[in-house]
Amino acid sequence: MKIALLGYGKMGKAIEEVVLEEGRHEIVLKIGSSHQGQLTVSNLRMADVAIDFTQPESAYSNVMLCFEANIPIVVGTTSWAEGLEKAKKICLENNHSLFASPNFSIGVNLFFHLNTYLAKLMRPFNEYQLTMAEIHHTEKKDAPSGTAIKLANDIIASSSNRYSSWSLDKALSEDIIPITAIRELHVPGTHHVNYTSEIDYIQISHEAKGRKGFAVGAVRAAEFIYGKKGFFTMEDLLNFN
Repeated sequence: MKIALLGYGKMGKAIEEVVLEEGRHEIVLKIGSSHQGQLTVSNLRMADVAIDFTQPESAYSNVMLCFEANIPIVVGTTSWAEGLEKAKKICLENNHSLFASPNFSIGVNLFFHLNTYLAKLMRPFNEYQLTMAEIHHTEKKDAPSGTAIKLANDIIASSSNRYSSWSLDKALSEDIIPITAIRELHVPGTHHVNYTSEIDYIQISHEAKGRKGFAVGAVRAAEFIYGKKGFFTMEDLLNFN
């Protein structure tokens, strides 16, 4: 399989390392910040699939270029929710191929399901106050992380209207989930979901040891979407649906 890497920062290089290590695929195009002129439909057509880890302002246009080139695209860029909804609609209406996830780690996606299950268990117990925290490296620009936002939204959907939204740092009312975003050197990604009462404390956490887990998941997603049409997420890849 021939892969186009859109975004050649730390995640793009981690994906390249996985591809080279596994030796089953080939990277035919690498688009970094200094190679934007090479991001063309004709160049994209050299690839069987594209993997995008760029910036929120670039993700939508990159997806549209891949649709024009008629190749599948895997998007790991976060904080482009409005663009994602538009891209998903265009994908489904025009028989294109799009795979998107806020996090490609297998462990994190298992954590998503654990979080949803716990949220359902906690419905009757109003004495517990919910807080969330995420810790990432200082180079991460968005806050809270896309993973934290998904965790919060999954809780909201599972809480029988106890929670209506999330906010960064402070909860303005009891129905708002507060998310603390911390930036530290050399932290790939840590997420905590906390339930606190006067008598005890429940916490579930996921801590990434490095970027390789995200990179491996992105390559598995590219393998999964190759030859398929439609919109897909990690739930489809892991057969959670």
